[in-house]
Amino acid sequence: MKRLEGKVALVTGAAQGIGAACVRLFAQHGAKVVINVRQRDERARALLGEVGVENALIAEADVADADSVKRMADAALERFGQVDILINNAGINVFNDPLKLTDDEWERCFAVDLKGAWHCAQALLPHMLARGYGNIVNIASVHGHKIIPGAFPYPVAKHGLIGLTKALGIQYAAQGIRVNSVSPGLILTPLAEDWLATLSPAERQRQTDLLPCKRIGEPEEVAYTALFLASDEARFINATDILIDGGRSQLYHE
Repeated sequence: MKRLEGKVALVTGAAQGIGAACVRLFAQHGAKVVINVRQRDERARALLGEVGVENALIAEADVADADSVKRMADAALERFGQVDILINNAGINVFNDPLKLTDDEWERCFAVDLKGAWHCAQALLPHMLARGYGNIVNIASVHGHKIIPGAFPYPVAKHGLIGLTKALGIQYAAQGIRVNSVSPGLILTPLAEDWLATLSPAERQRQTDLLPCKRIGEPEEVAYTALFLASDEARFINATDILIDGGRSQLYHE
């Protein structure tokens, strides 16, 4: 069964990791997909080749730039005539000690991780409201639930993204719009792989052993949850965040 047959999905930050996993999975389930990247590169072209040029569009846009996002939304609507699903996946890691953080780091974190999601929603909500149908899934983080010292201000932005999810979900629920978020924990994305590569084998094993399931998550496991939320199977789920962390955040101690 193709769970997104006849739907069009726009996925931000789609060149790799969770975004690319969403593109592949959504296309497998019948969706036309808009592949958002900041800059067209070999990863984006390869992904387009996987899903097929007839089923997908590469859209270059910096989500921190509202005008760039508006042009992307217009291009998607011109190509496919509709956008049913928005996956706000684009994000950056900004981790620092609060009193060592620069203003530029603060602005960059919020411009992408929070304001970027709003720019995309703002660009597509008028179209969704006019059709009486729309589905937004924000990729938040366990950092939006639990705090790790030295990771400032990333968790502040992710708390804000979960708040944005709930506020928009309630605001437009009666008009056919659903807004939900998922909060991944440690997932084997390229960013996580880069961090893990800096650790000793013993420390990498320790990080794995901290997880109740004794393994690190895969991007596809986040994509499957996003697929469910993006489908009409989840039509009564709204303004909700789902943790995807193997149970790690429920542990009382390490």
